[in-house]
Amino acid sequence: MDTLMDAIGEVNDVFWTYLVIPLLVLLGLYFTVRTGGVQFRMIPEMIRNLKDTPERADDGKRAISSFQAFAISAAARIGTGNIAGVALAIAIGGPGAVFWMWVMALIVSALAFAESALAQLYKVRDRAGYRGGPAYYMQYGLNARWLGVIFAVVIIFTFGFTFNMVQANSIADVISTSVTTASGSEEAAGWLAPAIGIALVALVAIVVFGGVRRIAHVAQMTVPFMALIYLLLGLVVVGMNLEQVPAVFGDIVGSALGFEQVGGAAVGTAIMQGIRRGLFSNEAGMGSAPNAGATAAVSHPAKQGLAQSFGVYFDTLVVCSVTAFIILVSDPTYGEEAGASLTQNSLEANLGSWSLHLLTFIVFLLAFTSVLGNFYYGEANLRFLTDDARVIPVFRVVVLGMLFLGSVASLDLVWSIADVTMGLMAVVNLVAVAPLGMLAVRLLKDYQQQRRDGLDPVFTRDRLPDVRGVQCWDTEPERVPERS
Repeated sequence: MDTLMDAIGEVNDVFWTYLVIPLLVLLGLYFTVRTGGVQFRMIPEMIRNLKDTPERADDGKRAISSFQAFAISAAARIGTGNIAGVALAIAIGGPGAVFWMWVMALIVSALAFAESALAQLYKVRDRAGYRGGPAYYMQYGLNARWLGVIFAVVIIFTFGFTFNMVQANSIADVISTSVTTASGSEEAAGWLAPAIGIALVALVAIVVFGGVRRIAHVAQMTVPFMALIYLLLGLVVVGMNLEQVPAVFGDIVGSALGFEQVGGAAVGTAIMQGIRRGLFSNEAGMGSAPNAGATAAVSHPAKQGLAQSFGVYFDTLVVCSVTAFIILVSDPTYGEEAGASLTQNSLEANLGSWSLHLLTFIVFLLAFTSVLGNFYYGEANLRFLTDDARVIPVFRVVVLGMLFLGSVASLDLVWSIADVTMGLMAVVNLVAVAPLGMLAVRLLKDYQQQRRDGLDPVFTRDRLPDVRGVQCWDTEPERVPERS
């Protein structure tokens, strides 16, 4: 088993270092230039568009709103990686890894705009509103259904099954740790993990069998609450160590640029850890968030592209930064601890042992909402593969079974394989985004022109008459001047 793990790890390192990351960086820079730095100059628009009211779907109920679609993608993005992944990057790469996380978020948020605008352009109608994603713009935009099938199969395996097992395992682990700490036991009782698994399965089943609307409503309520708690926790820790904040910023920038070596971490290690863990966290360019972005009932594709771009900032510049400052103001010993334990010990050092239980609650919310977002990604792509409605309940039951298995299993091998499949998913997505990306740029220009004319931007397919394969956008709602 160790030999297999080592072999997969080596393949994974080469694959990400020499193919996945260069593609993400190059395309991120390309779309930053071609959009005129959309991610920097249109932040107010990103926030403004989250307040749009959706239309009625074919079943007479409200379709998914822009904010609900944003919440679904944020639910999947913001998981245990924001606690354990950031801690691991700092433990290996030093404070400089945080700087490169920030840099990558600023670059790839332009790519996040492009992929989600494309998902909106090529979305299709369903009874509850809309669905779409990379598989759909591969079929309708590139006329390459075979490529969409590859993407759909990979994302179903990666998000629908594997990542949900990992999240379930994280939930079981932190709850077990909290229980043993409170009881003073050396290890958790053998029945605890299966009991956690059963409870998690029941809770998730209540949500996912209610369909995408229920997932959206739960995400809409949970994600802001979860982020607020964690943000407040970070602010308390930083406030208790306010005098150290300038030195922490100095360590982050200094070690990132090689002015100082902290904990023996080389600049190259800081760069690679920051880029890789940052991309794992915000998922820009991976092709996952567009599946959520396509569900939104908005009047213009660029609106949801902007909303999903903001999601990258929310994930990395807010949530990941909270974790980073909790750790760095606590003067950690690099290389001795890694993952969630580094964050836990940093919290305990500042707030006392009660904070371990609070972190358990936070990790539970992070992982639970990630399960819901991951589940939707899998279901949306399963619907791309087949119109047979009978497979959806079967898929839901299989996912629930994977959750229980993840609660009681050791997942080191599964996680390593998922790293490879996630990299493959990103490459397949970027192969499609590269030739289609200019459509996203044209959509942005159309959006900006209508805003300059004082209108709430509305798109119809005749605004891009040369583009084929667009399935929606054939009617124009009533246009009203923008309120000042």
